[in-house]
Amino acid sequence: MYIGLDLGTSSLKAIAVDEAQRLVAEYSVPLTVQRPHDGWSEQDPQSWCDATIEALRALAGKVDLSGLRGIGLGGHMHGATLVGADDAPLRPCMLWNDTRSAKQAAAMDADARFRNLTGNIVFPGFTAPKVDWVRENEPDVFEKIAKVLLPKDYLRLFLTGEHVSEMSDAAGTSWLDTGARDWSDDLLAACHLSRDQMPALVEGSAVSGQLRADLAAALGLPRCVIAGGAGDNAAAAIGAGVVRDGTGFVSLGTSGVLFAANAGYRPDPATAVHTFCHAVPDTWHQMGVILAATDALNWLAQLTGQSAVALTQDLGDVTAPSRTLFLPYLGGERTPHNNAAIRGQFLHLDHATDAKEAARAVLQGVCYAFADCRDALAATGTTLPRALAMGGGAKSDHWLEMMATTLGFPLDVPEAGDFGAALGAARLGMMAAGASTDIATQPPLAKTIAPNTDLSAAMADGHGRYTQAYSILKDL
Repeated sequence: MYIGLDLGTSSLKAIAVDEAQRLVAEYSVPLTVQRPHDGWSEQDPQSWCDATIEALRALAGKVDLSGLRGIGLGGHMHGATLVGADDAPLRPCMLWNDTRSAKQAAAMDADARFRNLTGNIVFPGFTAPKVDWVRENEPDVFEKIAKVLLPKDYLRLFLTGEHVSEMSDAAGTSWLDTGARDWSDDLLAACHLSRDQMPALVEGSAVSGQLRADLAAALGLPRCVIAGGAGDNAAAAIGAGVVRDGTGFVSLGTSGVLFAANAGYRPDPATAVHTFCHAVPDTWHQMGVILAATDALNWLAQLTGQSAVALTQDLGDVTAPSRTLFLPYLGGERTPHNNAAIRGQFLHLDHATDAKEAARAVLQGVCYAFADCRDALAATGTTLPRALAMGGGAKSDHWLEMMATTLGFPLDVPEAGDFGAALGAARLGMMAAGASTDIATQPPLAKTIAPNTDLSAAMADGHGRYTQAYSILKDL
């Protein structure tokens, strides 16, 4: 038996799979995010530990875990979890969508070493500028930092007592030499840090430690191995079998990701495409990332007092986009703009614009943002003939048809898309435990959503208007 833990922004998901990778039990624990100021996004690391204990106990109540051999970890990337000498958090974790460190990110990005070594722009959401923000604004906290851990790696510390990270997550810190798959001493020194304050590095499929004896006894579990694991998107890719060059997925989660697996290291920072290590040796991946996907729809639901389901359940057939435009930049944007200051916009509203029309505009605006990511990937030489559709938004056929038509390629919908990252973590746990598993095997499909070619020209025209709107509004 193997367990996959997926530490998401809004929940921790846990699944148990057998030797054949069949799902035998699952459990989810909700998590909350604190936003004390505009652009801030924080979480209490203790809540991750509490959720993990609850989830493991729940799984043990559903299935016999006496034969548990491995646990894999996946989690949201870029979070700055700062711990002191006693391994206790020094402050709340600054999450991936926290953009307060735009000034620090710009200063780092102006230093050519960062792009040259990491293969990426230094985005405000990345770990390094957040820690530098702490240095400038909370110096007493900065001076006490013993280790800087990513969220899932703090969870690993709780489970194993070890300070360890892995390549896919570490690549999103702005401190990793992504081609060499190792911390860069030069980049750490530029941030007034040292290698001693970083966790050790392993590959995602390697052993990172063992379940603590006291914790195993308290939960009635064997002292199984804990895999290196992966950042959330790399974990989802492992779960979906997106490992070989030319395979990819579209993730419609809180944020949005257009993910492409790469056989080699192909950085192009100017595109604002993320180029990271994959979760298995000698592989990399590229991502176009938007900061608000389903989050944009949930924002509209809160604004209108209707649920996201109610807003989208009666939209009917996908039609040519209306004149109403929505730019989903509620907390800034990454690919392709690298703009932490831009904010969302509704354009061309009139008396006939109701909640349903606003919902259509939000869905379409997210599709246009994905089209920006498609074009940025193409500028690096990466194109996708098709992609898997994953995340909570993939439950909407309307949205997927709109997305496929806007992107111009078919989207394949897995039968069990809810467990992509957790399944990927479990697969990595299997590999760490020495079990045989083909991580390039893709899941059974429920259906394929093809582009509506009759609407292709209209979607392309709408994307053009969207791009023009950004160019006009970005400096306002």
